[in-house]
Amino acid sequence: MSPVLIGLLGLAALLAVILLNVPIAAAMAAVGVLGTLFLDAQASVFSLFGTATVQALSSQELIVIPLFILMGGFAIIAGLSKEIYRLSHAWIGHFRGGLALTTVGTSAIFGAICGSSVATTATMVQVALPEMRKRGYSNALIAGSIAGGGTLGSLIPPSVIMVVYAILTQQSVLDLFRAAIVPSIVAVLLYFVAIRLVLLRNPQDGEALPRSTWGERARATGQARLTLMVAGVMLGGIYSGIFTVNEGAAIGVLMVLVTCLVRRRLTRENFIQTLIRAASNIGMIYLILIGAEIYKSFLTLSGLPAATVDWVGGLDLPPLLIVSVVILLYILLGCLFDAMAAMILTMPFVFPLVVGQLGYDPVWWGIMNVMIIEIGMITPPVGINIFVLHGMRPDLKLRQIYAGLTPFVLVDVLRIVIFLLFPGLMLALV
Repeated sequence: MSPVLIGLLGLAALLAVILLNVPIAAAMAAVGVLGTLFLDAQASVFSLFGTATVQALSSQELIVIPLFILMGGFAIIAGLSKEIYRLSHAWIGHFRGGLALTTVGTSAIFGAICGSSVATTATMVQVALPEMRKRGYSNALIAGSIAGGGTLGSLIPPSVIMVVYAILTQQSVLDLFRAAIVPSIVAVLLYFVAIRLVLLRNPQDGEALPRSTWGERARATGQARLTLMVAGVMLGGIYSGIFTVNEGAAIGVLMVLVTCLVRRRLTRENFIQTLIRAASNIGMIYLILIGAEIYKSFLTLSGLPAATVDWVGGLDLPPLLIVSVVILLYILLGCLFDAMAAMILTMPFVFPLVVGQLGYDPVWWGIMNVMIIEIGMITPPVGINIFVLHGMRPDLKLRQIYAGLTPFVLVDVLRIVIFLLFPGLMLALV
């Protein structure tokens, strides 16, 4: 049996094991070890675990992930999300559907602090949903603006998924953060457009609220000064080069923690709970990266990624058509698998193809990856934001959630098409 065929069988086995709800880290490690032994019975598979573990634990770039996760946890305790919501409401709440627009705007700002779509969605369920319910917003628009807006936590820097991509492909985290600025702005604007189009069709789904006075806007801005300062100092310092991404994340954690203390919201109980949740999430990410390294070693030994690149290169198709097919397959894969898992599983094949064979910029492809992942977060049956929203509020029917998310998915696809056709827009600030 040829090594390439063994690699294909290993890939099929991995997908089957994941579909049986085996954790992705364990699945990748098991298939990687068994596949390596099948290809080379004399291989020292235990050294694979040691090498992959040391590589992950000694990575300087990975330090930023625990810091971002801790910052998100402390930001929730500090009540930053409520301040951002009041600030957004004061400035844009008077438009028709203003609370839906406010939810998306708040998700964007809060995403710049916590770096996680799941955390952003869960926070908006608690902050935005009661207000929207009180004002008579439809369940579909509530679900769409919360779950759709929650995906901005992955796209707007700092982003945990971007850091994972940077580690896997050895790219600059700062370059990825800079490249995400324009797509982030476009994402927010297109979500605003989606909400307005929904309300043009169904005006009763969201009412217009009274316009805030300049005094109310000033008070809301003043109340959010600490939140704005945290985001401004951290992101401004990173982008200006005053400090590195790791240093910026550490300063962000310190500032949010001090905010918790100043406001006397940090207790022994919520401090310990935040550390436990952070440790759980951090451990999961590290295990996934370790498993991915073992799985990648097996694939490299089989020669399957190189064979895939050679096969696609021999098709003599335009690069734009090939990458469009890859994006479409990613979107379909995201409907069946966890979005980050889909990215990690396919990276050994797709990255050499898109960047090496087709010649696309690796930073551009990284942001495109994140935008595709966003679609996977809000598409059935495995959309993680859908699970979070429905799990926290079972009274929101799944059909209402899916209906509310449809316009957001459509503008997400439009955004991908825009940056596929005009990649220079994304790379202008890199």
